[in-house]
Amino acid sequence: MVSHYFESHRSGIELIAGRLVRELALLGQEMVWAAIKVTPPPVFGGVGCRAVPLRGINITERYLGIPFPIPTPGAIRQIRREVRRADAVLLQDSLYPVCIAAFVFARFCGKPVVIAQHVGIVPYRNPVFRLLMQLANRIVVRPMLARADRIAFFSEVTAAYFAGIDFRSRPALMFTGVDSDVYYPVRVNRKLECRRDFGLDPDQPVVLFVGRFVEKKGLHILSRMARIRPDITWVFAGWGHLNPADWALQNVVVFSDLVGASLAALYQASDLLVLPSKGEGFPLVIQEALACGLPVVCSADTARADPAASQFLSTVELDEQRPDATALAFCEEVARALEGRGNAGAPSQDRFRFVSERYCWQATAARYFEVIRSALAEG
Repeated sequence: MVSHYFESHRSGIELIAGRLVRELALLGQEMVWAAIKVTPPPVFGGVGCRAVPLRGINITERYLGIPFPIPTPGAIRQIRREVRRADAVLLQDSLYPVCIAAFVFARFCGKPVVIAQHVGIVPYRNPVFRLLMQLANRIVVRPMLARADRIAFFSEVTAAYFAGIDFRSRPALMFTGVDSDVYYPVRVNRKLECRRDFGLDPDQPVVLFVGRFVEKKGLHILSRMARIRPDITWVFAGWGHLNPADWALQNVVVFSDLVGASLAALYQASDLLVLPSKGEGFPLVIQEALACGLPVVCSADTARADPAASQFLSTVELDEQRPDATALAFCEEVARALEGRGNAGAPSQDRFRFVSERYCWQATAARYFEVIRSALAEG
């Protein structure tokens, strides 16, 4: 398996990759995970997995917030060696240089390729970035998807964006899983305990954002929302070059080192998740928030990624030309959700039950196993 970063980078694709590689190993597969070593590689401890850290240059993320690491020549040679040893190659998305290199070597060596395509187009506000991504999708991604042995799309939105490609086999739609042993609803007394642990005011509404602090996540919208509603505690869990701590707002709290159980406790301490993002698949944080019983307010584009979940999501149309009006619309929907109106009125246990039934890691890994095995059988 190849991804741009390891899971310690703590973005959605890498966290998904980390769990998937372990679940496939539990199904008896010998897994090798290659990624750029921007953050430490995983230590698997007896599971049938091996990490291959690759050297790379990470300038675009450092200065622009765009995750696009460039592998060194030595890293390219490592990828070639690992592809030659493998029976099949699983790519986590297709636009990253490490994934492109693995794809080329796999085709040259006659190894089956499965692509898990997370993202279609990211509508950057910068027109140059938008044009570059559109060209890259046309020149690089679409030909890769057309030549891959199997494709798994992570959302309806991504699948629709790449509709019209003459695929070698019918693509599968596979959502990620959620660990329901970690992410689950709690009673009011436990919620208050979690708030005290995080130093949050128990008498003030707590609205949570989880994700990287980058443009496509809607940080410019969230900064306006925090100013419109100073009576709400806006909690941010993540990291990136657009740090909400720089807004110098008293109602903004930032956590940058939470993961797993500690992150689940922050969900459980909160009243609502807000995500004004664009150009994503179906973000893992929405599934985690629903599993913890939280109402979710997100962009309409994000909600369309899985129509089945729309019954639990409150949505707002993003208007990039009118960020102030968009922030106000989000604040109005947040107010409705905090009052339990609309889709936010569903019981927390209903949200948890929906997530545990629809987003099961074991079932997802089993489907991937079948997809990989069918590609090997044809090869």
